[in-house]
Amino acid sequence: MKDRWKGSVSVIVPVYNEAAHVDELLQAIHASPVKKEIVIVDDGSTDGTREKLKALPPMDDVTVVFHEKNCGKGAAIRTALSYARGEYVLIQDSDLEYDPQDYPALLRPLEEGRANVVYGVRPDRPERGLRFFLGAKLLTHLTNFLYGAGIHDEATCYKAVRRSLLSQVQLSCHRFEFCPEVTAKLCRMGEKIEEVPIQYHPRSADEGKKIRHSDGLQAIWTLIRYRFTPRRRWLRQGEDKPQTPFAVSFSRPPAE
Repeated sequence: MKDRWKGSVSVIVPVYNEAAHVDELLQAIHASPVKKEIVIVDDGSTDGTREKLKALPPMDDVTVVFHEKNCGKGAAIRTALSYARGEYVLIQDSDLEYDPQDYPALLRPLEEGRANVVYGVRPDRPERGLRFFLGAKLLTHLTNFLYGAGIHDEATCYKAVRRSLLSQVQLSCHRFEFCPEVTAKLCRMGEKIEEVPIQYHPRSADEGKKIRHSDGLQAIWTLIRYRFTPRRRWLRQGEDKPQTPFAVSFSRPPAE
């Protein structure tokens, strides 16, 4: 790893139709007091998000990529991983539910060598909505039953992972099954998931939340499927960077 990126985190931001929030989100990420780069992948937005991203001035720590069409959150993360250069990777949803001021707490176990994987645990707040709350609890219990993970919030967006570890994993997710897929595979590799408490400000479907009931069923199947899929089918062999099969219509690297 080049010295420039040692100790830095690649903040991966999958974006879809968030024109109302993208400026505030980027300001919040920039304000977080950690060494970082930002990799934004717009996943086929149609509400003006792309125009806002394209109008951003070139910055030395921001990569902007556009998918040709909407492929899903998991697809956007897979594309972003092929551009990431930091020592660590952290997933940041674009809907302002999560606070980038929590980055230092999430990264500390990685920096201190106590863990290779860190999840942010959301508070049990009723305003999350009953179905989202119960769905997250079900996925967490299923993860602990199948993998002995001993965690408290499998479906959290805030997942921080050492990039050298994540690059060993072949991902196949397209939508929200990224979370159970990466959790299942890291557990199968024997990784212990460290947890830290984080802030959480949930929004409703009316406010733009995009996850649906069908995504919950897909998550359950993903957890079951990868408990029994042989590791040789998804462990990478000698590849430095994940490759993405998704078509890109625009990319702007950092101004260096």
